[in-house]
Amino acid sequence: MRFALPTHQDLPDWEVDDAPLHAALATRGAVVERPVWDEPGVDWSGFDAVLIRTTWNYQEKRAEFVAWAERVERATRLFNQAAVVRWNTEKSYLFDLARRGVRVTPTIWLERGRIADIAELCATHRIERGFLKPLIGATSRETLRFCADAAGLARAQAHLARLLPREGMMLQPYRESVETEGELSLVVIDGEATHGVRKIPVPGDYRVQDDFDASDVPHEFTPDELAALLEVVVAAERELAMPRGSLLYARVDVLRAPDGGLDLNELELVEPSLFFRHGAAAAERLADSLLRRAIG
Repeated sequence: MRFALPTHQDLPDWEVDDAPLHAALATRGAVVERPVWDEPGVDWSGFDAVLIRTTWNYQEKRAEFVAWAERVERATRLFNQAAVVRWNTEKSYLFDLARRGVRVTPTIWLERGRIADIAELCATHRIERGFLKPLIGATSRETLRFCADAAGLARAQAHLARLLPREGMMLQPYRESVETEGELSLVVIDGEATHGVRKIPVPGDYRVQDDFDASDVPHEFTPDELAALLEVVVAAERELAMPRGSLLYARVDVLRAPDGGLDLNELELVEPSLFFRHGAAAAERLADSLLRRAIG
C-alpha cells in the first residue's frame, strides 16, 4: 500500500520522532512518501490513505489548509478526517468540549474586532496572573504571560490592541504548574491510551515545545486520570457526530489546576507530535490501524 504523510516546505525531511512510525510501516510492506501539503500538482488520489503528520505551518493559512483537507478527503482516505481538521484547528473547540462536560482551563473568549478591557476582565474573573493566546495558533505563537499589575496589564492591553483587530483571542488564568510539573499529555491511538508524556519547559519559561529547548519524559497517569482523559476523546467524537473510535490518533494535553485536578489545555487531533520515543508500541499500533482502515 502507498501512504502519504504530508509535511511542510520548511521541514527538510520528517520529524525525527516519527522515525518509528516510518519503520513500522516499512516493515509491513507499505510505501511511505512525504509530500508538502500545499505543493501544487500532488495527486492525492494515488495514495491509499493520507495521514496528516507535520503540516506545522497550517496556522499561517488555516482556510487553505481546511480546503486542502476537504479536497484530499474527496480523493482518498484522510486521517484524521476533514471535519476534524475544520473543528480542531480553531481553539473554540474547547468551548464545545466544555459544554459537553469536559473540564477545560477556565477561558474568556475575546472576539475578533471587538474592544476588550484587560484590566476589567482580570478584575471580574479574579485573575492575578493571566495568559493570552490566539484562537488559531501553534508552537506558542503570539502567547503572552502577564501579571495583573499596572505594567503587566499595559503589556496585555497592547498585545490585544495589536492582535484582536485581526484574530480572536483567549484569556485564561496562568497555570503555575506548567513551570513545576510541566504539561502532561496522553497519546491515544485508535481508541487506546498508549503512553503518557510530561513536557517540561526550561526554568522560568512556560513553553513546552522542543523549539524552546523544553524536555520530555514518560509519565504515568492514574487509572482515574486515564479514564477521564479518554472521555475527552469520546466527547470530541460526539461533538463531531462521529461513531466512537472514529479518531485514529489524539493527544490530550492537560495542566494541573490549583485543586489538584487536571484541566484540558489542548486536544490535538490534526498534526501533533506523538512522542513515539516514549512509546514505541504506539507507532506499531498506528501502523496496524492505518493499514486496517485503508483496506476497509
